[in-house]
Amino acid sequence: MAQLIADRRDIEFVLHEQLNVEQLSKNDIFAEFNKKTVDMIVSEARNLAVKEMIPTWKEGDENGCVFDAGKVSVPASFHRLFEIYNAGEWLAMNEKPEWGGQGMPRSVSSAASEYFNGANYPFMMYSGLTHGAGKLVEEFGTDEQKNIFLKNLYTGKWTGTMLLTEAGAGSDVGALETTAKKNDDGTYSISGSKIFISGGEHDMTENIIHPVLARIEGAPAGTKGISLFLVPKFRVNKDGSLGAFNDVVCTGIEHKMGIHGNSTCSLTLGGKGECIGTLLGEENKGMKAMFVMMNEARLLVGMQGYSCATTAYMYAVNYAKERIQGANLIKPQNGGVPIIQHPDVRRQLLIMKSYVEAMRSLLYFVGYCNDIIAVSDDQATRDKYQGLIEILTPVAKGYVTDRAFEVCNHAIQVYGGYGFIEEYPVAQLMRDCRITMIYEGTNGIQAMDLLGRKLGMKKGQVFMDLMGEIQNTIKTAKELPTLAAATEKVETALNKLGEVAMHMGKTAMSDKVLNAFAFAHPFLEVTGDVIMAWMLLWRANTAATKLDGAKKKDIPFYEGQMKSLEYFTSCVLPVTFGKMDAIKATNGAMIEISEDSFIG
Repeated sequence: MAQLIADRRDIEFVLHEQLNVEQLSKNDIFAEFNKKTVDMIVSEARNLAVKEMIPTWKEGDENGCVFDAGKVSVPASFHRLFEIYNAGEWLAMNEKPEWGGQGMPRSVSSAASEYFNGANYPFMMYSGLTHGAGKLVEEFGTDEQKNIFLKNLYTGKWTGTMLLTEAGAGSDVGALETTAKKNDDGTYSISGSKIFISGGEHDMTENIIHPVLARIEGAPAGTKGISLFLVPKFRVNKDGSLGAFNDVVCTGIEHKMGIHGNSTCSLTLGGKGECIGTLLGEENKGMKAMFVMMNEARLLVGMQGYSCATTAYMYAVNYAKERIQGANLIKPQNGGVPIIQHPDVRRQLLIMKSYVEAMRSLLYFVGYCNDIIAVSDDQATRDKYQGLIEILTPVAKGYVTDRAFEVCNHAIQVYGGYGFIEEYPVAQLMRDCRITMIYEGTNGIQAMDLLGRKLGMKKGQVFMDLMGEIQNTIKTAKELPTLAAATEKVETALNKLGEVAMHMGKTAMSDKVLNAFAFAHPFLEVTGDVIMAWMLLWRANTAATKLDGAKKKDIPFYEGQMKSLEYFTSCVLPVTFGKMDAIKATNGAMIEISEDSFIG
């Protein structure tokens, strides 16, 4: 079976034709990342993914992780893979070389991340959370904490986690019960239990560094009284050597629907009263600090879900071209044909294609926004693009993973009965993908974040900036007659989204606030639909300008961009308009129904 992950041609299209990332090399900070270097990075990432990562993906699923007396063993092949991955300095692609990073643009690292996560994202979770933990140390750590922990994390010598969730405090982090008692030497004794901790215990590294949310004795209730601590599995001496075991005990691992290659642990801290942590940042400001990691993690989860989708799409297309079954409807005398000739299969493939292409552009664009911030000296520009990242994050996590699961579902349908068989890859892709809709804030929480926080940021200016970016693309597309019909539909959708956003904002501030939040997820859906339409219009506009004089091999690709836009604006946006009408009506049935009415 062919080893498929992502469409190299489309990755190059987004990087070099849509975003023109080589322009970033005109700035000193990214001077070495010209087109040749970018293409080399993408090639090396693809080679690592295809040759080393994909072969471990199935083993991780079938063998999983093994728990024995507080110790967790990961799949055997993960050990060598982790060494190769770290030797390539892939863990901290965007970070400063002095700390073990490569300093590359985020838009470029997005391409590498797509390959890696598409090949084996359960394995990539170990490095993803490690990078997040390192970012917390970089942002909030003292010089001593940075010198001890940062390079060890960014180089993968040690791994990191995120300890938020407790049995009685899932999404309601403010209800946590883990405590911290200050010691005479300035350290803290940590006591509590955490669950659902990805990579919380394993045997790939000598130490695991846990950022832990806990409440200092006497601190205020709720999120206002939460602080953040660094708690290593083994204590670290001032010279960087490892000390005693730090009383962080794994009490079990979860047996999950998917992502079997990643250890999801329950941890007890201070069961013997010997767990020591150091404050990271300021007292009672742990949630603010942790959101730095959580926002990064949410974008990572969007990439995880999307990578399942693009891989599933690649497999489905390949299968549909090779699987012979049934006659062509208008040429039955020719006998069996590849199923890609059947209209319903083509319908599903085009659904998958349009979403995968638009989601790729969105995720890379969010990375590009970070790059603009990095190279710009103008504070207004930096603020604008930071705002775009903020408002696009719930879409890049919530909407993208919803659609990614849908794409994986279509892939199984294209395979037919074989899609339901574990011998084929799409079943595992769908199982692995499902968690992305849940962790790092469920997609319902992402919708609430969009409505309750992001829509009103800076008195609505951030949302207006987003609409302005979309309008700029529409203005450019209007100059091309071949895109006229689709451009008009995207503009109509954008204008209507503006009306819906204004309605939702007003309703959320009224006595109908519960009704508004009952429609938060539909609002996320229609916002995502319009953003997908924007990305497809941007892509089609770019492709249309390339068609004249294009090489023969590129013509089908560019024409395919036009068809993705045509399909989405003709077949998806009409449904979006109906959803917008429903949102504006804001029917109260979901709030008014009695709880007892849910009993059969």
